[in-house]
Amino acid sequence: MADEVEPGFVRVRLDLSYDGKEFSGWAKQPRQGTRTVQGEIEDALRTVTRSAETYQLTVAGRTDAGVHARGQVAHVDLPQELWAEHEEKLLRRLAGRLPHDVRVWKVAEAPSGFNARFSAIWRRYAYRVTDNPGGVDPLLRGHVLWHDWPLDVAAMNEAAAQLLGEHDFAAYCKKREGATTIRTLQELRLERGADGIITATVRADAFCHNMVRSLIGALLFVGDGHRGADWPGKVLAAGVRDSAVHVVRPHGLTLEEVGYPADELLAARNIEARNKRTLPGAGCC
Repeated sequence: MADEVEPGFVRVRLDLSYDGKEFSGWAKQPRQGTRTVQGEIEDALRTVTRSAETYQLTVAGRTDAGVHARGQVAHVDLPQELWAEHEEKLLRRLAGRLPHDVRVWKVAEAPSGFNARFSAIWRRYAYRVTDNPGGVDPLLRGHVLWHDWPLDVAAMNEAAAQLLGEHDFAAYCKKREGATTIRTLQELRLERGADGIITATVRADAFCHNMVRSLIGALLFVGDGHRGADWPGKVLAAGVRDSAVHVVRPHGLTLEEVGYPADELLAARNIEARNKRTLPGAGCC
């Protein structure tokens, strides 16, 4: 069942971005002194609204330590009177309170049925890598991986095409107890820009832990000739982690955008996304 906003509260959508370099990921952690994006924003909200209580954020996609976001989305449920008091000046006040490596760009009352996590129908990431023999532009070093072998982008795209669609991505995910690894990979393509940087666009309905960085790790092995173009597909079909698939470093990864359905479909999507998935034809037990 979709979650409901408590009486007397307003659900507020936040659109935000951050440089993940100095963060231990999105999610707050129990260890004192650990800096997280969620912690910074919740602290800032509490301060600028002069609240005694911390109002918890729900995010579209929890990013790992070192991963960046340009188009992250979150929501928070605030008391109606607090929202009414601070709505007009909240964005500017957050800008004055937040550290410079995290920005909130928009705050607005969310439409009925909206849930930043469960209403999303896709998340789009970009992973950036260069095979320039001289390395990475120093001004881009925090956002681009250097791969010390020439990369064949056509071979990588050939391999990527075999991974599209709905599959059990257990071979490319860090297993979490009780969580499914079935995902629909909607887009996976790579393009070399005029500056030599190769950008991988990766879009799916959702991602399991380490999935994007594992997929990129496999494709890099194809691109540099260590494996054939059919290898990533064979790893997927095997359904188990392959020690040859490396989880590439996080700094090349950026959450670019989160997609949502039309407002009238938000509540239905919220419910649908909570159902545990099975592949067509899979047994029930």
